[in-house]
Amino acid sequence: MDYQDAIDYIHNTHKFGMKLGLDNIKRLLMHMGNPQSNLKFIHVAGTNGKGSTCAFINSILFEAGFKVGLYTSPYLEEFEERMRINNQNIPKDKLIYYVEYIKPIIEKIVDEGYNHPTEFEIITAIAFKYFCDENVDFVVLEVGLGGRFDATNVIESSLVSVITTIDYDHMDKLGDTLEKIAFEKAGIIKENGTVVSFYQKDEALKVIEEVSGLKNASLSVMDMNDVKIKESNSNHQVFDYKNYKNLKIGIIGKHQIYNASLAVMAVEKLKQYGISFSEDVIKRGLINAKWPGRIEVISKSPLIVIDGAHNPQGMAALKEALNLFTYNRLILVIGMLKDKDTDSMLKLIVPEADLIITTKPISDRAYTAEELSQKIAYDDVLHFENIDDAINEALKSAGKNDLILFCGSLYMIGHVRMYLKNVIK
Repeated sequence: MDYQDAIDYIHNTHKFGMKLGLDNIKRLLMHMGNPQSNLKFIHVAGTNGKGSTCAFINSILFEAGFKVGLYTSPYLEEFEERMRINNQNIPKDKLIYYVEYIKPIIEKIVDEGYNHPTEFEIITAIAFKYFCDENVDFVVLEVGLGGRFDATNVIESSLVSVITTIDYDHMDKLGDTLEKIAFEKAGIIKENGTVVSFYQKDEALKVIEEVSGLKNASLSVMDMNDVKIKESNSNHQVFDYKNYKNLKIGIIGKHQIYNASLAVMAVEKLKQYGISFSEDVIKRGLINAKWPGRIEVISKSPLIVIDGAHNPQGMAALKEALNLFTYNRLILVIGMLKDKDTDSMLKLIVPEADLIITTKPISDRAYTAEELSQKIAYDDVLHFENIDDAINEALKSAGKNDLILFCGSLYMIGHVRMYLKNVIK
């Protein structure tokens, strides 16, 4: 099996769909010797900010000298981004090894009459095995979808359960109210566990408090008054959090200040296990944290920003962050998936634009460029089904003081990022 064979094997299991539930992953991991039982997890769920919060936690632990596994999804440019150790992607040869290892196990399970594991279940199982074999000190584990029945929730315990902001997304699977969505996210809370949560809307917070109470878990909710923003611009942000003064991050957008504060709150909870962090480590961890594709400045001449916002809350944060930039015209290049709250997002971002170009993300759930342009319903919307064509049109149309913004779907942003890195020197 070569690298492409391994990737094709994983992606071909997409045909088995997306199934919420833990029976499949439990069975698969049992046949693998339950590698997750040997790992220490910081488990992160939420609607927005999961990946950024994971990145901040991972960076703090790394700066403290620990060997840290990071599991996130989806990937932007390379599949191997999904499982990293000390900020390095899993090597391609090791990915091949683990696919060859897991393939006969899956065949055995299917031969026994059980369901074929889904793509996400297979990737999660490979990550656990890889992290276990490499003997990492911690795994920062991002939930894929929801929490309660997400494959990552097969773990029996976590050092800390982290819940980022909760808003409306994936309502077809998680429920149509904040209470229902919060209940799914709160499913990662463990018996007698430790929980830290972003400040939530009342109906969501009430559910998290109730689940924590039922599981006898210790819950700490971020107090927004503990965060003092000192500086926020298109290069960096400076803030105080509790007794930590002049913390600095290079990830843009005021919402990222709160994600960083939640990350600090999470690692502070490790003190109960005898693990503490100096202020210097906290500061180095935050400033060195990287999370591509989230209000990321790709070029300053011309000014190009990419962002993976794909729900109303994320789009609102992006809209606010536009105030950090100085520009003449906004050229908006947007692609979206059909199962998102497209109308709400378009209402937020479209009025900001002077020129709109639609395109089609790399997903079978995506609107065609023409379909999305019709939803926008402006006479002068340009549409290009091919992402490269949309990028080239934006570059051609931009003046030296204009801002080109690519947003709407992570399934578009990764391709845009790779393409721009090759054409902009």
